[in-house]
Amino acid sequence: CGHKGLGVIMGPFTRHTGLAVSLDRVNVDTDQIIPKQFLKRIERTGYGQYLFFDWRFLESGQPDPEFVLNDSRYKGASVLITGRNFGCGSSREHAPWALQEYGFRAIIAPSFADIFRNNCLQNGILPIQLAEGQIAQLSTKAKEKPEGYEITVDLELRSISDSDGLFIYFQIDEFRRYCLLNGLDDIGLTLIKDDKITEFERRKGII
Repeated sequence: CGHKGLGVIMGPFTRHTGLAVSLDRVNVDTDQIIPKQFLKRIERTGYGQYLFFDWRFLESGQPDPEFVLNDSRYKGASVLITGRNFGCGSSREHAPWALQEYGFRAIIAPSFADIFRNNCLQNGILPIQLAEGQIAQLSTKAKEKPEGYEITVDLELRSISDSDGLFIYFQIDEFRRYCLLNGLDDIGLTLIKDDKITEFERRKGII
């Protein structure tokens, strides 16, 4: 379903507990997240299978056993821990679409490209910016726990926690936090004022 047929409704993000995976790379651009040859689709779905395609697969088409997402320990991971300047390059919105469809709900990094961060927020993905030391701590746990590393991201508390007692606060713009908590993208924010818009259009003779 969508905003009166205009798009996919963005679900609210309040509290998420999931398996974390560490992609220990910096300057990951949007062409690496979703390569350009897969952008011909007219829908905004179907991109998850192509996420990190050039890294996930060998030239033969077989999964690359060296790439972290092909490790069975991280099957079903929904929190991505990665390096600085994540999402740089082109402004394609397909990148968060692919990440979301693959299953990621939150991305934790020292920094993000501005347009990519905004596109994530518009699509219900929570981009969390932390200090390098905190990222290293989370990344080490994700790599070293043989049973998998599960963390909880709580947007209401602005916190990240785990079963070992770790507790980290993160910062987020209050307006963006409000939108995510309520599942509101730009269209959703506009539709909140639907009655006023309709009344204005009636007065102006538009409808």
